[in-house]
Amino acid sequence: MSDIPTPEQLVSQIRSLATELGFQQLGISQPDIGQHERWLQAWLAAGYHGDMEWMASHGSKRTRPAELVPGTQRVISVRMDYLPAEPAMAKRLGQPERAYISRYALGRDYHKLMRRRLQHLAERIQALVGPFGYRAFVDSAPVMERALATRAGLGWIGKNTMLINRQAGSYFFLGELYTDLPLPLDSSYEQEHCGRCQACLDKCPTQAFVGPHVLDARRCISYLTIELKGSIPLELRPMMGNRVFGCDDCQLVCPWNRFAKPSAEDDFKPRHQLDQAELVSLFRWDEETFLRNTEGSPIRRIGHERWLRNLAVGLGNATSSIPVIEALKSRADHPSELVREHVRWALARHGELPA
Repeated sequence: MSDIPTPEQLVSQIRSLATELGFQQLGISQPDIGQHERWLQAWLAAGYHGDMEWMASHGSKRTRPAELVPGTQRVISVRMDYLPAEPAMAKRLGQPERAYISRYALGRDYHKLMRRRLQHLAERIQALVGPFGYRAFVDSAPVMERALATRAGLGWIGKNTMLINRQAGSYFFLGELYTDLPLPLDSSYEQEHCGRCQACLDKCPTQAFVGPHVLDARRCISYLTIELKGSIPLELRPMMGNRVFGCDDCQLVCPWNRFAKPSAEDDFKPRHQLDQAELVSLFRWDEETFLRNTEGSPIRRIGHERWLRNLAVGLGNATSSIPVIEALKSRADHPSELVREHVRWALARHGELPA
């Protein structure tokens, strides 16, 4: 009697293994994203990707998985929830002296954690079926993860361009295993459940949505504070408020996020009290402190210079006070012109320099 599982048994075992490894859901799709390829091309042609040239590189490998990894027959998509156990961050938006940092970035960087778990998943599958071809991805290559996740039944892409799940909202990370295993497919999740709601579009502080499902990244606060390397456009700075790394507004108002469940992952818990830190305190970090406090954090990728740039904007939008003014003046002669320029703008906002 053979010990080799049937395809259906294998998928059931893979789902169980994924749950053991801390993933909340797993789905299987063909290496085909359908109409999402055409939508990406139109988005790029409009220039909505801004300086993110990597979105337009790699030719069709981004939209055709079998070109990126030859031999790919299936894509295994997984999701992992990251919502902090005490999700009080929305209150920070009403506290202009405190920094708002996107919920996903409050703890350790998810890339390594999920990549390691996906590697373990592949090894456990290999113990069941023997050697097979695979490659793991966690936001680390030209992969259309949200499009693939819809095809794998993990959710639909909402009007805010986030993947939304009826049982889990949108506070989760995605990862993929490209594999040559001919596994049974899950049903695609192409139906949208946003209905007439457009709270996400209306709430966006910078009005970055051109329309439902279309985001002009050049106006998005996540892009401005993380991806943009240069000066933040003057007209958008006042709209950023105290958001210094990313933005969650379009998720905070999404009705489906009332079903989001707190994560049990210790690595996703807030570190260094970043969920309640004051702008002035963070602005005082020198580069050594920044590197020490952001070790293992997604925040480190922007570097100390852009960290200060973002915080200067936040301080420019804060309520005028002696600590705010003194903090800004302490960086007025910073070696970086990028930092100095944003500090000058912030001081002018408080009447300390000519506008």
